Formats: sequence, structure tokens, C-alpha cells
Amino acid sequence: MTLKVGIVGVGNIGSIHASVYHENPETEIVAVCDIDRTKADAAATKFGANAFYSVNEMLESKTELNLVSVCTKGEENGSEHFDPTIQLLSAGIPVLGEKPISNQIQEGRQMVDLARTNRVPYAINLNHRFTPASEKAKEWVLNQRLGKLHMINMRMWINNPVESSPWFHLRALHPHSFDVMRYFCGDVKRVAAFMMKGEGRSIWSNTQIILEFENGTIGNLVGSYDAGASYGLERCEVVGSKGRFVLEDACEHLTFYPRNSIETETYSYLGGMGSFSETFKSRIDHFIDQLRSGATYDEISGSGEDALKAQMIIEAAIESWETGQIVEVKNTLSVTGGKI
Repeated sequence: MTLKVGIVGVGNIGSIHASVYHENPETEIVAVCDIDRTKADAAATKFGANAFYSVNEMLESKTELNLVSVCTKGEENGSEHFDPTIQLLSAGIPVLGEKPISNQIQEGRQMVDLARTNRVPYAINLNHRFTPASEKAKEWVLNQRLGKLHMINMRMWINNPVESSPWFHLRALHPHSFDVMRYFCGDVKRVAAFMMKGEGRSIWSNTQIILEFENGTIGNLVGSYDAGASYGLERCEVVGSKGRFVLEDACEHLTFYPRNSIETETYSYLGGMGSFSETFKSRIDHFIDQLRSGATYDEISGSGEDALKAQMIIEAAIESWETGQIVEVKNTLSVTGGKI
């Protein structure tokens, strides 16, 4: 069955989503939606779809939709996800949203709650985990090749001069960081955070965050919006009792280091994936495959629930920095669960 696809928000990221769907033989773009009529009309012409200027208009048109990407943006890149996602999930339409799930935890909980209540697949573009290198590293963890997990060290930084809210760096970039850390090591229990404003900055553009995981693993994140492009985007090191691995830039290089041997095992550009820009395709194609295979709402990889848990770590880190305390991560997912 060819999936009928809609895209809400056809700016830069929405256009990337659209290009992936356009190239996938199992999907057909039938609707594009943007409050900017010029963008909506241009995307409709490019992809042979119908243009809409609001989600209500798109839903009222009775256009068949099997999947919608929500690629809106807003404050901290997340404040405009809530309304369209709620509308689509309420209509029973599977959603692939952009990160962060929301810059407001209460909104994130409501979206995850609604997807669960309505039993609708809800995913987020946590694309760093959907690379052949990340998947091989995950197999090593699951197969106990590393032994008992001891530590995870994560670095993610880019040169982003944008100044907005004090927490723009944390809420906009590090959903990816914490999702990767959870992907390998599970839920986080407690965090302690330190932050600083880079030279000439008005936002907290640099951070080091210490984490304790539910399974006893310990780790840290080094993050920055003040790093140069030549430094590399990302480095993840997971250390266990039998060995460790290092994953560079999400997909480019993966190396296993045995604890008691000097022999190493290295892979570069697994699956032919050569750069980070290609990770959008691997993530979106994975969601398409899950929907076509009949995956249920609670079987979705890189789900809204995963994204919400990453956002909870961020909010705990902000609280830690503001209070100077070690903060427990509130892993209650449901609005009705008593914690907001």
C-alpha cells in the first residue's frame, strides 16, 4: 500500500522531509500545509500535491492521509508543534514530528498522552539513532559485547550564533544528545548541570551535564553552540566491563576497543551512509516501513515518548543549574499521572 503523506510546515526542514517522501516509492505526497501561502503553493507545485494554509483546512478537505510530518518551528524550535500535532492525532492520523517534541513539558505530555489514548503511531525525528553505525553499536550493547555498562561520554556541539531564549541551546540541540544516550544506556535517574555563556553571548551556550542512569551507568554530556565546524558535530563513547566503542558524527566512524586487547574493529560509512545529512532519509524511511508493516502505537522507534523523556532530562538540567542541586528526572509521562 502506498502511503498518502502530508507535510505541515514546508520551510527548510519540511522541504527535506518532502524530498525524502518524494524519493520513496512507497509514499505519495498529497498535501502540503503552511501559513505562508507562497511556501505552500511552491511546495505543492514542486511535489504535485494540494496546498493548504491551515491544518483545519487540510482535515476538512477529507484528503486521505496515512502519515503527516509536522515540521513547524517556533520558540526554541519547538513551540509551534503542539496545535497541529493535537489536531492530527485527534483525527487518528500518524504523525512524525520534529524535535524538540515541544519546548514545554506539559505540551509534550499531552501529545504523548493523546497518541496513547487514541492508539495512534507518533514518532519524532530523532535521526541520530537511525544510522547503520548507531544500530550496529546498539547490537553490541544488546549482545553484551561491552559487558556491564559503566560509562557514556557524549559530545555534541556546533557553531550556532542564534540568540533567543536563555535555554535555546539546551532545548533545541540536546534532544538529540539525550536521545542517543538513552538509546544506548536507558532512562536517566539524576542530573547535575553546569553552564556558561560564551563570549558576547546572552544565552547559556555551553554546558556540561553529569548523569546517573537507572541501571547504574554514569555519564556526561559536553554541549556547545560556540564550537567551530572543524571540531566535528558529535562523539559518543560507551564504556563497559569488556570493552568500549566510539561513534563519530552519528554515522561516519564506529570503532570497538576490547578491554584486554590492542586489536580494534573499525567501520567507516556503514551502509554507504557518508554524512549526517543522509540521516533524515534513514529515519523517515524507518517510520514508513513501520507503518507499512502494521506497527502499533507502542512499537514505534524514536517515539514521542522517547522524545519526551529526552526533554525531561533537559528540564531537569535547567533546574539543576538554577538551583545548584542534583535533580531527579521526572519520568512520569502522562498528564493524568499527577505530575506536570
